[in-house]
Amino acid sequence: MLDDLSRGKPGNVADGAELHEADIRSDCDRVFEAVLPDACFHLAAQADVRVSIEQPHVDADINVIGTVRVLEAARRHETKVVFSSTGGAIYGECDGPAQEDSPRRPLAPYGTSKLAGEEYIATYNRLYGSAHVSLRYGNVYGPRQDPHGEAGVVAIFMSRLRDGEAPRIFGDGAQTRDYVYVGDVVAATLAAFDYDGSVVNVGTGVETSVLGLYEKIQRAARIEHEPEFAPPRPGELQRSVLDPSLAQRELGWEPKRTLDEGLAETWAWISAA
Repeated sequence: MLDDLSRGKPGNVADGAELHEADIRSDCDRVFEAVLPDACFHLAAQADVRVSIEQPHVDADINVIGTVRVLEAARRHETKVVFSSTGGAIYGECDGPAQEDSPRRPLAPYGTSKLAGEEYIATYNRLYGSAHVSLRYGNVYGPRQDPHGEAGVVAIFMSRLRDGEAPRIFGDGAQTRDYVYVGDVVAATLAAFDYDGSVVNVGTGVETSVLGLYEKIQRAARIEHEPEFAPPRPGELQRSVLDPSLAQRELGWEPKRTLDEGLAETWAWISAA
């Protein structure tokens, strides 16, 4: 495992796994040389939409240059890359479940940098005959989600409820997302190692509003608390949902947990943390 620990925690590393504290922008070759991996599950990213708007150069440096560094190390060591991309941020506003060939209209530099990473991967596949895969994740949630991260709305809401604080909803709460449980995402990511395609959505095909999500979270926690409302944030989508049909056909994958089941498991972890 290669991680700079800017957000990760050593305690989350699985038993038997070896942690290399390093940066994908400078240390890929050294780590690949030491490990000689058959597969690289490329999850490293700058994933905060707000940071991408305020510091687009930082976002591009990590998400674009960093991905090129990974691809170069993988090329030299004949390693297959499974790249964690994003659905909502790449497709932009959806008028229904987005398919892989739907228009790509990012509203923030984060989506653009992830799309650039996908295009580099596609270019390397054409140029070198590799079989790297890009997975466009929906809104991933579950145990161990960072309650301090921009993308961790489930963990943020739950941690505030646990601490007796009011969750904050930006905008009117009608904006929708496709929430997919982390365990299901792991299964899709592992299945992609044997896939020779290019881009695949990993979502549920079900959209849930932020207000609807908060109602479900209150039921899972058995706590009721009126939320606070704040102005909408720049670059935030109003509607985002992914069509998972290709993943079902090509990866043999489909989500196993409903949102209610996943939220119950997440609350059990959050409430005990």
